[in-house]
Amino acid sequence: MKLSKLWYFLLVYCLWHATNALANDVLYHWFEYEGKDTIFMPPLEKGQYQNPIIAGFYPDPSITRVDDTYYMVHSSFAYFPGVPLFASTDLVNWRSLGHILTRSSQVGSEKVGVSEGVFAPTLRYHNGTFYMITTAVASGGNFIVTAKDPQGPWSEPILLPEIDGIDPDIFFDDNGKVYITHNGPPEGEPLYNGHRAIWVWQYDPVTQKVLADSGRVVVNGGVDISQKPIWIEAPHIYKINDWYYLLCAEGGTGDWHSAVVFRSRSMDEAFVPYEKNPILTQRHQPADRENPISATGHADIVQTAAGEWWAVFLGTRNYSQSHFNTGRETFLLPVQWQDEWPIILPKGELLPYRLALPKGMKATLDADITTGNFRWRDDFSTQQLRNDWSLLRASRQQPYRLISGGGLTLEPRKVSLADRAQPAFVGRRQQHMRFNAATELQIPGDSKISAGITAFQNEKYHYFLALRRTEKNVEIFLEKAEDSMPKTIEKAMISLGSSQAKTMVLGIEGEVDKLSFYYQLGEGDKKYLAKNKDATILSTSIAGGFVGVHLGMHARLNTSKAFEI
Repeated sequence: MKLSKLWYFLLVYCLWHATNALANDVLYHWFEYEGKDTIFMPPLEKGQYQNPIIAGFYPDPSITRVDDTYYMVHSSFAYFPGVPLFASTDLVNWRSLGHILTRSSQVGSEKVGVSEGVFAPTLRYHNGTFYMITTAVASGGNFIVTAKDPQGPWSEPILLPEIDGIDPDIFFDDNGKVYITHNGPPEGEPLYNGHRAIWVWQYDPVTQKVLADSGRVVVNGGVDISQKPIWIEAPHIYKINDWYYLLCAEGGTGDWHSAVVFRSRSMDEAFVPYEKNPILTQRHQPADRENPISATGHADIVQTAAGEWWAVFLGTRNYSQSHFNTGRETFLLPVQWQDEWPIILPKGELLPYRLALPKGMKATLDADITTGNFRWRDDFSTQQLRNDWSLLRASRQQPYRLISGGGLTLEPRKVSLADRAQPAFVGRRQQHMRFNAATELQIPGDSKISAGITAFQNEKYHYFLALRRTEKNVEIFLEKAEDSMPKTIEKAMISLGSSQAKTMVLGIEGEVDKLSFYYQLGEGDKKYLAKNKDATILSTSIAGGFVGVHLGMHARLNTSKAFEI
């Protein structure tokens, strides 16, 4: 059967477009990351574990136990796939199971800002089904997904339009009732900035709907509204020894962050705050203390088979008192009980980096290295992108391809790191204050393509070390975005001369508050384009938002005058 002329030209165009796109793809041969933090250097003593248990930008942990296995999830915001999922049998060593939200239809985050997207998830298991409930900020609101196997497939979102707020929790009572608890606005006008409330609704898992008119406020403002507490949030409900406990975060996400607890004999009665709240905080510790862990809160607790209770929660490892680039990380502490009240960390105590292991645990098999100093390398020889990698926002057409035999290609797009769209970017989390990250890439053949390595915090705060082809040579340049569109701050012309080199190594060295950027051509020596550039602009205290730095690969088409050098 003959094709019409129209179909023929369409076919020719599609083949030309695909061929041209593949020809312009930028090939990366490997990416390597090494952490060198001094706090991790002394070897662990026998019977100890290391905090944080999962270093880097893994905030808002939620945990559940099924038999002898613990499952834990974290916020992902605009990164995709969404909601990282880990498993453990000993609470301290964790194996990545991938992500819960793996389809663009589940997240709808094509245009959101980096600190929008998927907020604080809660993970629970009930009667053979896993439930993950969360909020897609600026892209759909609150929803639930379910699965029989934690590794999926997970369902399409069950939308919860009745819920106005964030940080939802789902609780299955032993009388068959199901409750959703969340942060929301107070009844009436807020009395002050940061005045929020905790709401409880009944939920019908059969009809998959919130029961109309069942919502009520159970905490107004926080522990003591006369003190104007701010940002009561992150609620979790547990039933323990005939008490209903409500665990929340209070004080905002900065240094005043904390965990507080309430309890009641009935879900229909008032929740009473613990007189010794907060049960976890570092807010009163000296700001100039050595190796500070700050902003502790947003906790979830779980009971082991041996009867112990443990808490996972977020915290930050600061430098220069208020800066941190590694994001909010996941920590672990035992829970103590006093007068039937849980205490995660007694008042006045410093959060320790190393503690005694939980009792009666089986070692986690095939655990990933998630804390301490380590060296990590990806030659892109796997059939699927490793779980450590993230894309920025979701789309139906991914920006990368894995090459048979090793290698990853990025298809340059007319999208920069400063845009609210999906760029050609693949990154992994910065997990140390001191690190080296490097990649080897093919020198692009088209002068319109810039490709390299980035230290990325958000659209307005990042660095991009890149190269692009000139008529006879290669130009290497460093862009900096500091509350602005990216601007070139350093550049150099690299003469290939008689060299037959077709690839170049680009790297970033981190030294707490400084970043240095280097390149290496072929077998030549390492050369620095820029040394000791300001890393504090990538800290949350300057860049804002809720995420940590990602280090990764980026390629783009230079079509905007904003990027001309």
